[in-house]
Amino acid sequence: MEFLVLFSLYLALLLIGVALICICARTQYLDGLVRGGAQILSRIIPECLQRAVHRLLHYLFHTRNYTFIILHLVLQGMVYTEYTREVFGYCQELEFSLYYLLLPYLLLLVNLCFFALSCVTNPGTITKANELLFLQVYEFDEVMFRKNVRCPTCDLRKPARSKHCRVCNRCVHRFDHHCVWVNNCIGAWNARYFLIYLLTLTASAATMASVITAFLVQVVVFSDLYLETYIDTHGHSQVVDTVFLVQYLFLLFPRIVFLLGFLVVLSFLLGGYLCFALYLAATNQTTNEWYRAGRVLCQHCRHEAQPPPTEPRVFQNIYSHGAWSNLREIFLPAAPYKKKKK
Repeated sequence: MEFLVLFSLYLALLLIGVALICICARTQYLDGLVRGGAQILSRIIPECLQRAVHRLLHYLFHTRNYTFIILHLVLQGMVYTEYTREVFGYCQELEFSLYYLLLPYLLLLVNLCFFALSCVTNPGTITKANELLFLQVYEFDEVMFRKNVRCPTCDLRKPARSKHCRVCNRCVHRFDHHCVWVNNCIGAWNARYFLIYLLTLTASAATMASVITAFLVQVVVFSDLYLETYIDTHGHSQVVDTVFLVQYLFLLFPRIVFLLGFLVVLSFLLGGYLCFALYLAATNQTTNEWYRAGRVLCQHCRHEAQPPPTEPRVFQNIYSHGAWSNLREIFLPAAPYKKKKK
């Protein structure tokens, strides 16, 4: 199969796989698939290797460590190094606008700033000292968040929208998720930084991909490649098409075309996740609440008696107060307050 067809097929399968995982995550189908897969693998893989893999996965995803921070910085450094060495010089020779070429570096500086803030900012740790204050911020919906529930690990009353993070071993106010890439929980106090970090990371990948695409188009236009013909495997003269151009450019600039393919895939994945994060922010939901809402709905449906109800029971989000107010709450989070003594 042709290179472009293989790449398109790979990208389509990747995006479909990610979409299916997101859909199944709200139900118990994913849990069943994971358990079934684990049982099958346990019969194939030797026990000593299973223990080694289990220890490695536990270290990577269930303990706080800097592995993914280092990996993140290394990958980012490699991408920008290739962009500087391979693309920047060629684009200057073609007289690209310097502002256009420097935009990825500006986005990198902003991205690293908010990446650091996401890593080091306290997400909203609940302690004995602020437990009563956090209990006043959000009301309990009595469906997903009930009153007078205590965290068995921290021995604290759990405020609405909070959750105990097993990785960080602490209860977090307005808990969204634990992100291994920043080695920190995402909660009420650093969600704004994480959202801007994700936005600038997506923008930097898309900007570099657009610069590389513009460069390759300029190469084709200036060399009049699209007007050329070639002899196919049957000895017939053929007009140059898109597939041939991509393959020719890959032979001419293999590292640049490979970098473009990587950035295109990364832009799609980050763009999809960014849209999901913006949807959650606009509807005043956290990833934890979105995930649990699907489970609550499934449990209600299973426990409904026959015949099925005329109207499906839908989980109500009582924390949404309009898109503008919801977004404002992300960047100006609701803070605990002390009652004034009379």
